[in-house]
Parts: sequence; C-alpha cells; structure tokens
Amino acid sequence: MATNADTIAAIATAQGRGGVGIVRISGPLAGRIAMELLGTCPKPRHAHYCDFNDADGTPLDQGIALYFVAPHSYTGEDVLELQGHGGTAVLQLLLQRCLTLGARLAQAGEFTQRAYLNNKLDLAQAEGVADLIAATTAEAARSAMRSLHGDFSAAVHQLVDGLINLRMLTEAMLDFPEEEIDQLDVERRERQLRALQAQLQRTLDTARQGSLLREGAHIALVGQPNVGKSSLLNRLAGEEVALVSDIPGTTRDVIRQMIQIRGVPLHILDTAGLRQSDDTVENLGIARTYQTLQRADLILLLREAHSEHSAEDQRILAALPQHIPHLLVLNKADLLSDAPISHDDVVYVSARTGSGIDTLRDKLLASIGYRQQESGIFMARERHLTALSLAQEHLSLASNVLPQPELFAEELRLAQHALNSITGEFTADDLLGEIFSRFCIGK
Repeated sequence: MATNADTIAAIATAQGRGGVGIVRISGPLAGRIAMELLGTCPKPRHAHYCDFNDADGTPLDQGIALYFVAPHSYTGEDVLELQGHGGTAVLQLLLQRCLTLGARLAQAGEFTQRAYLNNKLDLAQAEGVADLIAATTAEAARSAMRSLHGDFSAAVHQLVDGLINLRMLTEAMLDFPEEEIDQLDVERRERQLRALQAQLQRTLDTARQGSLLREGAHIALVGQPNVGKSSLLNRLAGEEVALVSDIPGTTRDVIRQMIQIRGVPLHILDTAGLRQSDDTVENLGIARTYQTLQRADLILLLREAHSEHSAEDQRILAALPQHIPHLLVLNKADLLSDAPISHDDVVYVSARTGSGIDTLRDKLLASIGYRQQESGIFMARERHLTALSLAQEHLSLASNVLPQPELFAEELRLAQHALNSITGEFTADDLLGEIFSRFCIGK
C-alpha cells in the first residue's frame, strides 16, 4: 500500500445548493479530525448522527458521519465522510474547519488517484469513475459502470495472461538448439498466437464501441441552400433548434446540436448552404463550413429527392474531404410520386413528414461503425485504443518473425508492455497526472 503523510479534504458534491452536501477527508488524520469535529470517533462503517462542531463547540451543521478504517475504504486510507446540508456557506465552513485541523485541500482526482496507488482500483477502473460521472447517455453510463466494475480490465488481463503463457513457451524453446525443438511446440506456439490475435481483435472492436459511447461522433450536414439541412436538424433533434426559411443563406454559421441514437451521443453540425455568393457574411459562413468538414467523422450530403444531380452538386461533392466518409441523403421524398427505397449509398427522407428518419438514424450508427453487442460494451478512451492497436501491431510483427524466436519473443514483450499501460501496471507518472487532473475535485 502506498502511504501518504498528508491528509486531504474536499467537498465531494456538486457546486450550488442541494438537499445534501458531503465533505470527504482521507489520510492518517481522519480519526483525529473526527474526534475534534464530533467529540468522538464513530464506529467504523456505521452511520453516526451528530453535530459537526466548530473549535468553540458551536455546531456548524448537523448530519451523518461515516468512518472507514484503512484499508477498507475507497482510497485504502482512513476516510471520514460528513454528510450534512447542501448549502454553499455551510459546506465551506465545514471544509475550512477540516483544513484548520491539519488537512489540506485535495487536488482534482486525488481521492481516486490514492485508490489507484493503494491498489483499490486499477487505472482503467479509475478512469471508469470519471467516465461514469461524465456520461451523457444511459448507455454510456452503463458502459462506464462495466469498466468501473472491471469488465475492461478483465479482458485486458486475459490477453496479458495469454501473452505470458506464450512468452513462457517461447523462452523455453530458446533454451534448446533449433534442431531439437519439437514440432508440436512450434505448432502450439503458432496456434496460441492466432488465438491471441483473434481475442485482441474482439477486445479492440468492443473498445471502439465504448469509445463511441464516450466521445460520440461529429456529423456535418452540407448541401446547397434550401435543401432542408436545418429542417433535418430540427427533425433529428425533436425540437426547433435551427431557423428555417425559404430565403437562401439563412444559416450563416455552424449550428451544433447533440442528439442521442440508441444511447450514442451524436453532435450534428448544420452548416451554411454551399453556393457562390456576393454576401460577405454568408461567404464567411461558407468558409467556416469547409473548416468544420475537416473535423467531422461523417458528412451527410443533402439534395432534393425530386431534382437531378447538378453541376453545383458535383462541385460540392468534389470539394468534400476525401478521407471522411459521406452519405447521400435525398430530402423532400414526400414530393415524389412513387415511394422511394433507400439502399446502402442513398437514404430517402422527408424532414417535413418524418418519413425515412428511422432508416437514417440506423444508417448514421452503421456509418460511424457502431453496433450493439450482446455481451455489453465497456467504456474506452483514446489512449486505450492506441494501446490495443499497438499491441495488435506487435502481434502482427511477431507472426512475421516466427522463424526467428529471439525477435518473436521481443515482439511479445512489447505487446504485453502496451497492454499493461491500460490497467496501469506500467504507466508514466506524467500520464497519471494528466489522467487524474481531469477528475472532479472531491473524487
């Protein structure tokens, strides 16, 4: 267990007024602070209703005190939680009292960082705490809870265990001259490698789904003026978030709206209509549209369903970033005499009537690579995807150097090194500082 000579304290509830406010203290002085504040040290892991007293014995507040003795606490240290009334002034008074009794103000994420350093959580679980707090959709919250519960860590540990077994076999083979290596061992080594690669691919696929739940995707609506971009945004959002007008150039700037589809947060960007214009302000909006497209994950190119593909449409299509996928959406399908059928490359919708919108929602998720998995999705961050991809690259290199066991063993070692960085078995201190600095103070 890591030992900390200092004791930290912070308000653990959100800013503003509330029914309940919590001050959390962790460290070796927690018991003594309890004696000074409460007149007694509460029985560990039992709720104790009492006054929280000032230095002269005057009650500052009244509430419930909970005391946890190390290592049986969130941080692995002695912890005191004071659950009082949620007023701003009273919480500040209570916090200041704790600070005068020897605690210092906790840094952002320091409670969870101590839980990690004391082996109460691994790094992926600790990040799950922050992701659970920051979750914007119900599905994202469930996925973050799976990470906090250890599902992601378990998947990584299974991969690491498989790598260790393969490394043990490989090192044993290195102890013998090449001509004495049993062919069965060679086949076993190749079989284990293929199994590891397949398992890693499944974990990476699940992590990518979790990353989408955490980060969402940015989807830009582009097209000529008056093709219905703002109307489509309003239909997807379920409210009037963009001004709709028959006058070309009504949308002058990028309008951003976050929506949810099956728990996936999507950031819809309604852009200025793309055309040649003499209006200086409109041209500034068009220039900003092209800047926005470079940051999009998917581009929806809107056209009117009853109009032909024009030279202007071709010009817009040619100007789109080629490295970003795009989907053709034909709006105003209600004006067609025959009911159109959407297919892989084209979706027919009517922003006015709502027809085809459900098909478009499904297509949006498919286009950004999201699919619901029966086993459940755990939350993942960009650094997790990078580490998994790096491990995958090393396993691929290992398969290319199978006849050279020394190089094969080194690639396995590097793959394990990459995976260990996810759960924190190997993590640079500066990365830890970056991760926990993004947490809430008090958590």
